Amino acid sequence: MTDPTPPTPENGAELLDAIEAHHRRFNAFPSEHAYVAVVLWDAHTHLIDCFGTTPRLAFLSPEPQSGKTRALEIIQTLTPRPLVTNDISPSALFRSVSSDSAGRPTILWDEVDAIFGPKAAGNEELRGLINSGYRRTGGVIRSVREGDNHKIVKFPVYAALALAGLGGLPDTIMSRSIVIRMRRRAPNETVESFRERINEPEGHVLRDRLADWAESVREQVDGAWPEMPDGIADRPADVWEPLLAVADAAGGAWPARARAACVHLVKAAQGDDSSSIGIRLLTDLRTIFGTAERLLSTALVEQLNDLDDAPWADLDGRPLTTRALSQMLGEYVTPAGKAIKPRNIRTGPKTVLKGYYAEDLADAWLRYCPPLSEESATPATSATPQVRALFSVAAEVAVAATSPAPATGTPAEFTTVG
Repeated sequence: MTDPTPPTPENGAELLDAIEAHHRRFNAFPSEHAYVAVVLWDAHTHLIDCFGTTPRLAFLSPEPQSGKTRALEIIQTLTPRPLVTNDISPSALFRSVSSDSAGRPTILWDEVDAIFGPKAAGNEELRGLINSGYRRTGGVIRSVREGDNHKIVKFPVYAALALAGLGGLPDTIMSRSIVIRMRRRAPNETVESFRERINEPEGHVLRDRLADWAESVREQVDGAWPEMPDGIADRPADVWEPLLAVADAAGGAWPARARAACVHLVKAAQGDDSSSIGIRLLTDLRTIFGTAERLLSTALVEQLNDLDDAPWADLDGRPLTTRALSQMLGEYVTPAGKAIKPRNIRTGPKTVLKGYYAEDLADAWLRYCPPLSEESATPATSATPQVRALFSVAAEVAVAATSPAPATGTPAEFTTVG
């Protein structure tokens, strides 16, 4: 005789607690917030069609043996239709995610630094697929033959993706990712050994419970607009929206924990200089300029290459040059909307050299650099002697600009030409 009593609904908060405990057995993540983000990401893969975006989950570290692969192994036991790879061609990835939208896989991609690292080629097609698959409305356009004709078809490539690798990722992928900065375990950090034959079935039990719970909250989650923490907007809001919706559906402590993790990890990503070499350049230039109105290109390059803990002295094995500086700054614009370019600066009666004006960089500094603190607002106090000398010259120029014209034959230091 069939029991008419319906099964007791799964308690979402308790289920997520159990999944977190499963991760903690085998993974040493760098913070409490990392556990929260990973657990919610696991859950969102069972509800991916309810969201407009699926955030990329990136486990990155500066050194091997930091637990990245183990993180993917545990996620593999908890997510639907996992596809594990450390080398996949653009065509194979395209076919994997576009052939059957109802059975799309969860892509778990290890050793991704071999694809996007400094020694790898650009791999623009793979990068484009990853970025297009972040948004449900995204897709890849292909020409398909029908008899003697061809037609243009847009193929969906929306799929959940977790990556693991050394170093960083292309900026466009990083901006679509929740980044977990992994590190080697300290002697006092212990985890269980993961034995596939024993522990994988334990994960599958949780995966099946998670799938059932996801179905029970699908209507609640589909189309939800979770409240964002203060300061979280634009792309970070798109990235975190699915995870916050899952947390709200689970209830308990998870909504508060999710928003705390969101704020922490978004701020950490925004303060990561490796996310944009251009922003790092602008920020360092702002520090070097200080109160100066204009500085020579050669002086700027010298000071940039002398900065400690900066990449400029070793860009692909070579120091920064005035030509490279011009190319990088040319990507940004002046307040008038023109590309930032070096201008002529006269340093003597017959000497004209190239340099940059603070007024040309001001708009880029405002838009892209982190806000100045009280200490960084007066960089001359902590600058090197060479930089202080440059500030002194600039100050003299500023005074000269408001003073009567010099007598005939007197050199006009640092005057503008044309």
